[in-house]
Amino acid sequence: MTAYSLFRLDGLKILVTGASNGLGRAIAIACAEAGASIILHGRNLDRLNEIVLQLSGTGHKIFSADFSNSSQIVELADFCTDLNGIVHCAGVDGVAPMHLVPSKFLNDVMQVNFFAPIILTQRLLLKKKILPTASILFISSIASKTGKRGVGPYSASKAATLGAMRPLALEVSKHNIRVNAICPGVVRGGLFKGQEDWLDKEVAPTYPLGLGEPEDVAHAAVFFMSRASSKVTGTDFSIDGGVPFT
Repeated sequence: MTAYSLFRLDGLKILVTGASNGLGRAIAIACAEAGASIILHGRNLDRLNEIVLQLSGTGHKIFSADFSNSSQIVELADFCTDLNGIVHCAGVDGVAPMHLVPSKFLNDVMQVNFFAPIILTQRLLLKKKILPTASILFISSIASKTGKRGVGPYSASKAATLGAMRPLALEVSKHNIRVNAICPGVVRGGLFKGQEDWLDKEVAPTYPLGLGEPEDVAHAAVFFMSRASSKVTGTDFSIDGGVPFT
């Protein structure tokens, strides 16, 4: 077995949530290029139908579900079978000053960014739909580690994901299932689509290696889905272009 072959995903079935745009779309495309069959989840069925046609290989499926609806999370879990990997990309931005954030808004952000992926993973595990040696990957954020103004709800939801990821990694290790997280910095597109002028003028100068692209995160996701990461679990991996946390 060559080093290159360890990064291949041939024969693996991977669920990618939030695959209708941004990071989820890029990750689905990259995993399919590496040989995996993909279950694409998103809210926009038309967009999912467009993206599935862009994927390499065959055997891909789509499932539309709104993660603010608990019953639809259950329906997605019931739809899935024999998963070798999950990439939790679905999320909302959750931008609001903490001293003014309405409780409903905070609950909505936590529901989509934290409760939904945790509940989905829990149900898949209980139904034994995640196979031994599988990889579970949460897309968190460097916002989970920093204290920028105005993103408190989002930061809290992503920090909660990291807090749950590490105990989960220990709990499922007996099945040789790995659990990790990626913490991207600011990535063009996705949550920041339409804000290019602000990104270029205000944000990009603070990133020593420049702003991220969706493909930067997608390449890392392929590693965490692959056998090349077979001894990596309970970790959070930052892709932040070297931006200082202060």
